[in-house]
Amino acid sequence: MVFDDTYFMKEALRQARLAFDAGEVPVGAVVVWDNKIISRGHNQVEQLNDSTAHAEMLALTSAFNLLGSKYLPEATLYVTVEPCLMCCGAMYWSKLGRIVFGTADEKNGYKRTTGNNWPFHQKAELSQGILAEECAQLMKDFFIARR
Repeated sequence: MVFDDTYFMKEALRQARLAFDAGEVPVGAVVVWDNKIISRGHNQVEQLNDSTAHAEMLALTSAFNLLGSKYLPEATLYVTVEPCLMCCGAMYWSKLGRIVFGTADEKNGYKRTTGNNWPFHQKAELSQGILAEECAQLMKDFFIARR
């Protein structure tokens, strides 16, 4: 089995489907360290009645707890949708080595607020567009069902 960006984004999509099934905005995330998933998260804003319970925040918190560290410079966070500014702040302070997201979020993504300014730690790498169509379709399906 090949453990690459596509493999890990599929795992993040599994998390997003859990959110979808729970009536949450379908965003999923996984944190990978040394080619292993060390934490997972999906949106739980409605379930927890907490506007900060985004997939990325929950996955990061779980990774910090597992490793006993507040920094994740060797980790990669995979998330199905472009992170919001709040989540970018958490990624910045965690010193993530790499961030990978699936589809853009023109309404709530960090680019809407920051433009071309880099919101991540200066050493972080960014990849985007991994399984973008699948990630976008899940979001579209969710909001169509809500209307």
